[in-house]
Amino acid sequence: MTAYHPRRAARVLLVDASGRVLLFEGSDPARPGHRYWFTPGGGLDPGESPAEGAARELAEETGLRLAPAELGAPVWSETVEFPFDGVWYRQEQEFFLVRVPDWQVDTAGFNELERATMHGHRWWPVDELTATAERYYPEDLPAVLTRVLDAGGVPARDGGVAC
Repeated sequence: MTAYHPRRAARVLLVDASGRVLLFEGSDPARPGHRYWFTPGGGLDPGESPAEGAARELAEETGLRLAPAELGAPVWSETVEFPFDGVWYRQEQEFFLVRVPDWQVDTAGFNELERATMHGHRWWPVDELTATAERYYPEDLPAVLTRVLDAGGVPARDGGVAC
């Protein structure tokens, strides 16, 4: 039986005027060949609310600075189980939708681990995500995006497991 480290996180679905979502390409230090795409965001600091964590992570990873209140309510949540750097996590995470006309990503706020494990970023159209053979998380991201964008950002709850 795997022992999981509990973790809370906040993530951002950053969507531009063309309906593309920003994803970062990363790798696991313990499995360097395991590359994948994922949304901006990360673990919450002690005492930090999901909106505060999402705003902080968005600023650190993209340079886009928003007040936590500007993020609105989470539009989706899930619980995932995954290994990273030899440790298994069980992560409860909430997703916020942020729309921008466009955005030039500034990664100057990356910490040392992010600089070592994040290899680039890209704006993905939903249809390209659906068609790609590349790995991305959450695994049902195209469906989540479609549902959230079609609903105009109305909060929804869901769940899933990813490895």
